[in-house]
Amino acid sequence: MEIRTPRLTLRSARPDDLKAMHAVLSDPRATRWWSTPPHDSLEQTATWLDSMIANGPDQPDFVIERDGVVIGKAGFWKLPEVGYILHPDHWGQGFAGEAVAASIDHVFGTRDVDDLTADVDPENTASIRLLERLGFVKTGFAERTWEVGGEWKDSLYYGLSRADWSARQRT
Repeated sequence: MEIRTPRLTLRSARPDDLKAMHAVLSDPRATRWWSTPPHDSLEQTATWLDSMIANGPDQPDFVIERDGVVIGKAGFWKLPEVGYILHPDHWGQGFAGEAVAASIDHVFGTRDVDDLTADVDPENTASIRLLERLGFVKTGFAERTWEVGGEWKDSLYYGLSRADWSARQRT
């Protein structure tokens, strides 16, 4: 499976993505808002990557390539919840929004799902802005939903309907 955007290629994960994804998942800046602490070893990332690959090429979860280099991942490890992570060297350039939008287009174009969700840390203002730019609306809040590295995190919940996405694409 492969999706092309103006600047990116989103594709199914492969075993040879290990070192590039480890560079992302071992970076404390990238994983500050992730569901696990930074990966300590290549083996830890290999386990993570193996599970992504095991979901199969039909799962709408993609590694993100820019100019042939893997810079992160975006998509739906488990529908309907979107997730994304980029190496910090690629932040602030619109790549996450471009990749997530392409993932959303793909899901609404190929799946019988009418609503997507996102769970974001209330302190992750960049991710909140990205979701809201894409049309996600806040649907709830919960305290102490994730324990990451011994620290409890809260959650803001967001949702995006197929109808709202379609309406935004027409304007």
